[in-house]
Amino acid sequence: QVQLVESGGGLVQAGGSLRLSCAASGSIFSINAMGWYRQTPGKQRELVALVTSDGTANDADSVKGRFTISRDSAKNTVYLQMNSLKPEDTAVYYCYARRNAGSFNVAYWGQGTQVTVSS
Repeated sequence: QVQLVESGGGLVQAGGSLRLSCAASGSIFSINAMGWYRQTPGKQRELVALVTSDGTANDADSVKGRFTISRDSAKNTVYLQMNSLKPEDTAVYYCYARRNAGSFNVAYWGQGTQVTVSS
């Protein structure tokens, strides 16, 4: 099992910045990717950014150039630096971890943290 604890959400004006953090504990030795998804009411959860255990990062087109994902392996923590925030970035942001369980992967989710960007 993997436990994920998020922090860093809040209310910010458009153009501002926030940094989200997510600390993993438990069976962290087999985590092969961590990242962030977001969800707004009535919509599917969407990928924001993901970083694999070899350091490869991918992010959504909507956040390219504004958001940066990073990972501190020593602290088992992933960060999402969000700059130039827009009202459309308002959502609940969920930390995600993918653990290798042999022939398949298992997904874990944090409890979610609200990010609200005012215009």
